[in-house]
Amino acid sequence: MRRSAMPHLASLLGAFLAVAVGMGLISAGLLMPLAGASGSVTKATVQGFNDIDDEFTPSVLAEQSKILSADNKVLATPYDANRVVVPLNKVAPIMRKAQLAIEDSRFYEHGGMDIRGTMRAFVNNLGSDSTQGGSSITQQYVKIMEQEKALRNDDKEAAAAAIAPTYSRKVQQMKYALSIEKTMTKDQILSGYLNLVYYGDQAYGIEAAAQHYFSKPAAKLNLAESATLAGVVQSPGVLNPRTNPEGVQERRDLVIDRMLQLGMVTEKSAKKAKSTSVKKSLKLKKNEGGTCTKSVDPYFCNYVMAYLRTMPELGPDPDARQLAVTTGGLRIKTTLRRDWQLKMERDLRSTVPPTNSHNIGAAAALVEPGTGKVRAIAQSSDYKIGLKRSTARYTEQAWSVPSEYGGTRGFAIGSTAKMYNLVAALEMGMPITASVNADQAGPSSPHTYQYNYFQDHCSGANWEVRNDFNDGGTITLAEMTAQSINTAFAELAHVVGSCKLPKVMDRMGLQDGNGNQYGLVNDPNTGEKIKGEYAISSIVLGADASTPLQLANSYATLAADGKYCPPNPIEKITTARGKEIKIAQPECKQVLKPGVARGVTQLLEGPIKNGTARGAQLNGGRVAAGKTGTTDGHRQSWFVGYTPQLASAVWVGTPITEKRMDGVVLNGRAYGSVFGGTIAAPLWKRIVDDASSGMPMKQFTSPSQEIQSGEQVSIPSVIGMTQPQAEQALQRAGFSVNATLINTTAAAGTVVGTSPSGSTGRGSVVTIQVSTGRAPLPPPAPKKEEPKKEKPKKDNKKPKPSKTND
Repeated sequence: MRRSAMPHLASLLGAFLAVAVGMGLISAGLLMPLAGASGSVTKATVQGFNDIDDEFTPSVLAEQSKILSADNKVLATPYDANRVVVPLNKVAPIMRKAQLAIEDSRFYEHGGMDIRGTMRAFVNNLGSDSTQGGSSITQQYVKIMEQEKALRNDDKEAAAAAIAPTYSRKVQQMKYALSIEKTMTKDQILSGYLNLVYYGDQAYGIEAAAQHYFSKPAAKLNLAESATLAGVVQSPGVLNPRTNPEGVQERRDLVIDRMLQLGMVTEKSAKKAKSTSVKKSLKLKKNEGGTCTKSVDPYFCNYVMAYLRTMPELGPDPDARQLAVTTGGLRIKTTLRRDWQLKMERDLRSTVPPTNSHNIGAAAALVEPGTGKVRAIAQSSDYKIGLKRSTARYTEQAWSVPSEYGGTRGFAIGSTAKMYNLVAALEMGMPITASVNADQAGPSSPHTYQYNYFQDHCSGANWEVRNDFNDGGTITLAEMTAQSINTAFAELAHVVGSCKLPKVMDRMGLQDGNGNQYGLVNDPNTGEKIKGEYAISSIVLGADASTPLQLANSYATLAADGKYCPPNPIEKITTARGKEIKIAQPECKQVLKPGVARGVTQLLEGPIKNGTARGAQLNGGRVAAGKTGTTDGHRQSWFVGYTPQLASAVWVGTPITEKRMDGVVLNGRAYGSVFGGTIAAPLWKRIVDDASSGMPMKQFTSPSQEIQSGEQVSIPSVIGMTQPQAEQALQRAGFSVNATLINTTAAAGTVVGTSPSGSTGRGSVVTIQVSTGRAPLPPPAPKKEEPKKEKPKKDNKKPKPSKTND
């Protein structure tokens, strides 16, 4: 806004003089014409000054945000500029005095321009080649604020121009300084300056500087520390306490002397402060942020930063959201239980050390059923960036989370995929007491399934399936789950329809680590996933890859009675001024009927009670359910399990180059071949025991009688049919079929009966009795018993008396 006249012409001319002196432009020859200028020249000068724009609006300062754990422990402080804005009353009075003493001792006396300081600079400039400035704190505030606003707008040219020593720039900033002295109080200006100014070593503002150099808040700075920081402002690039403590100490003592001269401190306190070594007084803060590399937990920090980029509440696009986090001073409270995380990391590293010679790694995730809150993620490696290639010891990739959030594609999940087969079976009405007719197979004697044995688009080529032990025959769902029998689950997929499995996986949130639908086939030409085409080996036995977080969260659906909640690491976000940002929590969906979830849970209690994961039994008899997983060649191994309150997945495997985990020795313990129950299940127990400590003992809800017994359906009449005809009819009706030969006079190959007959649970095994065409053999005649011949007694032995019952 323009003013028609200036009330104090002398002050205005002094201001012009200040600008000129500060620029080093006025020499004795240039000053004399100004001193003798006519009234018309003066009037023109004043008019020209009045024509300069004086509207200046300070912008909100960019400051660091804080990422906090659920119990308010600082995990990271992301920022573009390491700044924490604090009010003036949060800055120690001695610090304010130190800054004023060395920069602008008459700050509270002048109106934005220090005429005496300007004249002093003018005299010094006349007698030397120096260009000593006379800028007040108000002028410096204007200059640095202009630079800050330009940088916030990503305008590097404007940022350079803001601090360029040009005459026009100085005049503009002088006008701004005079203007804001009328709109802001002195304390507001000083507060803005202290929060804005650069103290070197990427510390912007007094609070960040105090924390960075001395690991304390600005409110607790003492005289020596205050004088150190005040002296840095003149030349923060050179006067860096970390890299140039000797030069900084010399400047610090100059500040203390100036404070003594102004009567701000006593001789005794000045002497004591100067006796302190700057180098020894430094307590540089570690893990203060900027990037996740400085976080106390860089893997989780990267996950959270990537997740924040997906939140529309923070901005219209990912880049805008990131800018809001790195400049907005947000307080981001996460769902992380730091105490659980530390114990989880300790357990993983103590069992699978990062330095092991087998290049084996371990990772785990812990989530809360019914909310999706991510309570902990950890891994056995050390965080390190700039690597050409990750190793089992050093990597910047999080093994626990998908690639979208800074993780990997994941690892083959093995038999943990069998859970989805059980869900599909119970959804079609099979009872948990049902059985299947499993083909016989062993470690070296696979059973080959023809490609057309399974549904189109969910099959592929012929498929060889091995069992870890020689197994086959009629097996109940409970037995095959507890013992993880591969051919039994292959038969179950055939019975329920293999194409139902990826649909169940999708509903329950299982994807591969790249965010694709689980189990999709790769195009052999492009390598891209082919939509709608699935590999039977992936959807039945887990040949595709996923991550501990995705798998744990998917299993959590069962613990939550069929309710799926997307994983979420964010609890609450507040602005720099304490206002809570309303954020939409991820939407939970009921994806399974509660009865189905409860029935599958009852089946999954088997591996822990009497199956492949007996080492996962929790302390105190706390109930748990889960499933082991081991891939071909023992390259990857898993245990995924849950209680009513927590779900967790533990992976142990080869993260870099897949190779067999045979003859493994970790921490002096030999394991031989590694299965899901070998290392992962006991690790899961330790993690969940720690996290569950103090929680109430809850029980799983038992499934209904309908789930127990299943939907009773009629068995088609197949008597008189040929064996192939009968098998086809029963399979169409949703039954698994077994066959046995029986001697009858009916035509050979015809069915003469079924067991059971009439009705049974949907999906159960029905055994057909096939005639041999031969009459039954007569029963064998009973053998005649010949009387026993008594041996003659010798005359020289007396007979013993007989004994009777009392």
